[in-house]
Amino acid sequence: MRPAPLLPAQHRLTTAWFHGCWLYGNLGIGLVWGLPHLTWPRSLASVSLAVLTVGLGHAVGLHRGIIHRAFQTSRFWRSVLAYLSVQAGVGGPISWLKSHYYRDYWQNQPASPAYFRYDHPIWLDYHWNHHLALHSADDTVYAIPPTDLHDPWLRWLEKTWVLHVLALAGLVWLAFGFEAMAAVVCLRVAVSMLGHWFVTYVSHTSGYARYHVAGAAESGYNNLLLGVLSFGEGFHNTHHAHPRSARMGTAWYELDLGWLLVRGMEALGLVWAVEAAGRTDTQKPQALVQSTRRWPWAG
Repeated sequence: MRPAPLLPAQHRLTTAWFHGCWLYGNLGIGLVWGLPHLTWPRSLASVSLAVLTVGLGHAVGLHRGIIHRAFQTSRFWRSVLAYLSVQAGVGGPISWLKSHYYRDYWQNQPASPAYFRYDHPIWLDYHWNHHLALHSADDTVYAIPPTDLHDPWLRWLEKTWVLHVLALAGLVWLAFGFEAMAAVVCLRVAVSMLGHWFVTYVSHTSGYARYHVAGAAESGYNNLLLGVLSFGEGFHNTHHAHPRSARMGTAWYELDLGWLLVRGMEALGLVWAVEAAGRTDTQKPQALVQSTRRWPWAG
């Protein structure tokens, strides 16, 4: 049997020079000047910004709101959430939108190209994600909503997202000093980038699963600790089975902080028509209930 191709025919990989410089630049500054000068106030500021940017902005606003349309909101609040996702420092919204549609499409095929599967070692996945950039010559096959691709606000943020992060870094530097900027901005951005990649890889390779998505190359796994740390994104098996659900942690012991943020916005009237597993019908017909575990040491 011939091995699966690395990429579909319409895709190619190039060296991601800017991504690598951005990651290692923030990581270097954060480790050398930020971590040694990390105080309780700076730690609290970093965690608070992570909740706003990674949690409310990226995990909830961009992923569940814009990409999966798990809830409805006003144009203004959608724009605010998109801006908060940019301040996470992990990339532009259009790039994330395209990448998500590429992966969703191929992971739901029975024969997925190797790049979109997770049967390769973690070091190779790290190399692919942080040193290479994925491009597509034809986006029409992925049915990406034109209203998102051509949204003026998202397109502007895509072009300028780095400037917004640098502007925040400059403000923190001026107000609180270089070491504070290194800790609150640089270290947080680097941890967010590495954490997003790590959670994605592990939640596709180990944990427990309630569902098997029939005919799909990937069904994902749930991880209790990563689920908490990633605002629910680590409950990835549930996400594969309920892609439109704003709630990923569905059991009483699965703490989904992203879902708590959605509930808070719902209570304030900022979002409505919330789709959630257990509340509305979000389960894919191909998602068959099962119970499996796959841990790294299980072979």
